[in-house]
Order: sequence, then C-alpha cells, then structure tokens
Amino acid sequence: MYWVIALFDEKTEEGIKGIWKELTIKNISYYEEEINDARPHITIGSYTDLDKEAYINALDKYYEHKNSIGVTFNTVGSFLNFGTLFLSPTVTRELLDFHSTHHDHFQSFNEAANPLYLPDSWIPHCTLANKLSPQKLAEGFEHCLERGDMIKGEITDIALIELVDDTTDCVEAPIIFTKTLKN
Repeated sequence: MYWVIALFDEKTEEGIKGIWKELTIKNISYYEEEINDARPHITIGSYTDLDKEAYINALDKYYEHKNSIGVTFNTVGSFLNFGTLFLSPTVTRELLDFHSTHHDHFQSFNEAANPLYLPDSWIPHCTLANKLSPQKLAEGFEHCLERGDMIKGEITDIALIELVDDTTDCVEAPIIFTKTLKN
C-alpha cells in the first residue's frame, strides 16, 4: 500500500501533534504511538500497488512548480463505524483543485487507486485518533471542542509513504519521497 500525503508547515504540524499528545495523556487515544514516525497529514491518494520509481519521478516533475496552499482546520469529525476522530479542513476551491488536478495528472495510476480518495468521493481530513470505542470517541470530541482552537497553516510538502509492516502494534509506513512546494 502507498499513500500520497500533504504535509504541513512546522507550526501546524506541532499543533496537531500537540492534540495527539493531549489525547494520549487523557488516555483517549495512542495514535501518536501506533504509527512509527507519524506526521500529521491529509491523504491525497491511496494505492494498493505502484511502480514506485515511475510514480516518484512523476511526482517530482509534477510538483516542481506547484505552490504551497493555505489550510484551516476548524471542524472536528468522525467516520461512521470506524471510531476515527479527525480535523477537517475548510474545503476551499484551492484545496479541491489541488486534489483533483493531482488525480487528473496521475490518472494512469488510478487502476490501483482507493476510490475513497478520488475526486467526488474524497473527504479531506487529518486523523487525530483511530479505532476508538464510542465512549473514547465521545471523550475525544469533548476534548477537541473544549480546546476550541482553530489551526491555520500551509500545506508545504507532498510525500509518498509505503506500508512496510502492519503486523505489530506499531505500523511501519515510512516516507519514501518528499517534494517541497514553492512558497
């Protein structure tokens, strides 16, 4: 499995990691510990299989002249039946265009794409916790609502991560390529 992810500026990343830590301290979620070297992100695309070299070369060229984009998180959400707690960014035309033009450009890879991340199905989000019981999900919502903090920042990098191991308590999905966007 592979995921194309949008990474954030340092301040935004630290703000989201702070929420992960708070949820751990409150014994609500251990998401920060469940994925080795986890970084807050928005998933742009997901693929069951890829020609890594070809995809990385295409990513490198495609994002060579793409600009960073603003992102504002002011919504807390959840996916039904998954116990996932997330921050949802304000869905701007710029964010939708960023996502849809990515998939237009990389459509030759869509045969192995997860349809949930394709345009018209995509729900942009940044995961805070996963696989929570209904009680822990409610506690997580309450914590995030009490914080009341809006997080505003930028998507500054595009990265490709690869699932290496998901057989232990800590998932291994390292970043195998990163491309910094222009300011």
